[in-house]
Amino acid sequence: MGAPVRRPAPPVVVALRRLPNPRLTGLGAGLFASATMLVIGFLDWLLFDGSPVVFGVLFLPVSALTALWVRTADLVTAPISVPIAFAVGVVPISGGSGGVGGQAMALVTALAVHAGWLYGGTLVAGLITCVRKVRDMGRRQRAAGVARAGAPGGARPGPRSGAKPGAKPGAKAKSGAKSGAGAGPRRPAP
Repeated sequence: MGAPVRRPAPPVVVALRRLPNPRLTGLGAGLFASATMLVIGFLDWLLFDGSPVVFGVLFLPVSALTALWVRTADLVTAPISVPIAFAVGVVPISGGSGGVGGQAMALVTALAVHAGWLYGGTLVAGLITCVRKVRDMGRRQRAAGVARAGAPGGARPGPRSGAKPGAKPGAKAKSGAKSGAGAGPRRPAP
């Protein structure tokens, strides 16, 4: 048998690999989504007279990018920050008047009326983060399996049970009244 033949990647995959791949912290992903949706809200208000369909359609890719660009350690923040970004971005197109009370009432009404877009974008972000988390867990299990297979005797690397860290391999922990938690400093024998 020869070496496996690698097929060329489809053009869509090649194009996607050329896109930027930033890794944002949880706060950075929330700020990215909020700022982007605020800009989209103002542009929608200026160009399309506050069209909810344009705002909702543009919210979906922002949700996807937020979920794709957040780093693995902060995956849980993407589905949380995306609805907040929607609420921030809907302020310019909510159309309230009459002071703070009128603006707040218009914002709550706009959130209720556009809940379908809000749920859709949150679902997109949630699905993407779930898929990324499952892939990361599989990658970690494979790496742990390779590490276990490479260890002598197939054993898991690391300290043996009952041994102190840094102790000689095979040495067992001493048992007695003075060892363990709560044992005070040793006093010299009189």
